[in-house]
Amino acid sequence: MLKKIMKTTLIAASVAIIGTVASFNQSYAKSSQSLLNPNHILDISHRGASGYAPEHTIPSYKLAKKQKGDYIEIDLQMTKDGKLIAMHDETLDRTTNGTGMVKDHTLSEIKKLDAGSWFNKKYPEKANPDYAGLKVPTLEDIIHTFGRSTNYYIETKSPEVYPGMEEKLLNILKKNKLIGPGSKSGKVIIESFSKPSLMKIHAMDADIPLIQLLSYSQKAKISQKEINDIKKYAVGVGPNYEAIDRDYVQKIRHNGLLIHPYTVNRKEDMKKLLDWGVTGMFTNYPDVLHHVIKDHAK
Repeated sequence: MLKKIMKTTLIAASVAIIGTVASFNQSYAKSSQSLLNPNHILDISHRGASGYAPEHTIPSYKLAKKQKGDYIEIDLQMTKDGKLIAMHDETLDRTTNGTGMVKDHTLSEIKKLDAGSWFNKKYPEKANPDYAGLKVPTLEDIIHTFGRSTNYYIETKSPEVYPGMEEKLLNILKKNKLIGPGSKSGKVIIESFSKPSLMKIHAMDADIPLIQLLSYSQKAKISQKEINDIKKYAVGVGPNYEAIDRDYVQKIRHNGLLIHPYTVNRKEDMKKLLDWGVTGMFTNYPDVLHHVIKDHAK
């Protein structure tokens, strides 16, 4: 009798999992024209084609588009006067000739900085004279450049440092018809390491696909309780790829979630992750990933 009960329970659990996956697939495959279908492997251009051009600059994003990335990824920081800019760090020092915290500078001050020359110095073999003097773009600069023909994967970076970041972000996206009535689901994905930030966005607009970023300092483990919690507000997770294995990927997939590991730049790692069943990945080399995905599909 006990064996029979256990068998029935296992079958019911399997049906529930399959039902969750099927529901997820049908919902997002239909509403986003397969862009968020788990069978479509996403090529996410990490800070643009940042392996070839200065990260978070218009040329980096343009190159990512040319190299057939599915999404351009944009990290957000906020200026002293409340403008959202594309920058990974909270400080200006690494990617501009400025210094200090982004939050302590106005947009006008940041727009005077050189956001490209650092790349030429750090990567002389990839140097391009056109990169010297590039400006830090605002989120609106990027959207005005690429419009609705591009897919955006946007991170609320350090949202605890920038009160109101989420409201400003959604207002810009709505104003440009990237979310809301008439917009295509999956045109924008929002990611964050901050669960409160994602939950705040989900409360404001439950239709925006959200990805919970995860960072592991050792072998990745995730409990069913954690997964169930994430499923309340997000459609997937983004772990650091070095920490995960096939079992981790399959556990995420069997629970009906997407999984987009970061930041994968070597072909052998890309191939391994595809074999494990990931549904996309972040890369500094969208052209390399594009070819690996094509070869994997053959």
